[in-house]
Amino acid sequence: MQAPAFTDVLAARSRIRPHLAPTPIRRYPGLERLTGAETWVKHENHLPTGAFKVRGGINLVSQLDGATRDRGLVTASTGNHGQSIAYAARLFGVSAIVCAPQQANPVKVAAMQDLGAEVVLVGNDFDDAREHCERLAREHGYRYVHSGNEPDLIAGVGTHTLELLEEQPQVDTVIVPIGGGSGAAGACLVAKTVNPKIRVIGVQSAQAPAAHDAWQARKLVERENRTIAEGLATRTTFDLPQSILWQLLDDFLLVEDDELKDAARQMIECTRTLVELAGAAALAGARRLQLEGRRIALICSGGNISPAQLGELFST
Repeated sequence: MQAPAFTDVLAARSRIRPHLAPTPIRRYPGLERLTGAETWVKHENHLPTGAFKVRGGINLVSQLDGATRDRGLVTASTGNHGQSIAYAARLFGVSAIVCAPQQANPVKVAAMQDLGAEVVLVGNDFDDAREHCERLAREHGYRYVHSGNEPDLIAGVGTHTLELLEEQPQVDTVIVPIGGGSGAAGACLVAKTVNPKIRVIGVQSAQAPAAHDAWQARKLVERENRTIAEGLATRTTFDLPQSILWQLLDDFLLVEDDELKDAARQMIECTRTLVELAGAAALAGARRLQLEGRRIALICSGGNISPAQLGELFST
């Protein structure tokens, strides 16, 4: 696979812009009290699917030829990537199947179904669903959309950092959640092209550290996945995003699920918007760092928290 370049992100912006308005970038004194730094939030939770991944879905599906569209799409997801493909498939008149874990977030499952995708619930986690998805692709000839190893997805999601730096070019640190790594890979491609001095820092759950451990070891690994943050939940690692992170990511932190819960509560209280646990990972990471005097941006990657999750979050 050829890694996308900055010019691919610029092209992706042109494809995405007719369908998605830029998301807000806002500064919150309450968050600055917690981080000790000038703090901006890039609100990807304001996108139509409630998460950043829809940028990549539109960029990829918009470029498929007629024969590929006729075959239909299949993908695996814990929810946000699946919504992205479902949204783009509906936009461009393509059928889509999304394989998700049996205990997937019901808000995300319902959203994928409402967008017209067929949702197949299978297995205990993302990787079980991914393996089933790959079997369907082999058996039926569907276009398999991998959640990480897709240059067009990475170029598409990189537009969030492009928008960020166009509006707030003084930002010197970008902190981004990492599950499979596509969002962080896109952030690195853009930030390091615009200004190589910008630090890009990834954050993942210590209860699902596969991407973190692969970044440290500079090789693909598998790790146990026990996180409750489904947007960060994977036990495998992916070639393409890792190859970009190995070259360009400045630092990579692990935080505990309890820290993600605290950060989600703080984000909801300070921003007055819904934030899922994965979407709060950047704040959880920022609280681990010494950031005084810096100008930081937190990528709020998603807000698809279920009522049950929200109730549990504020009852503890």
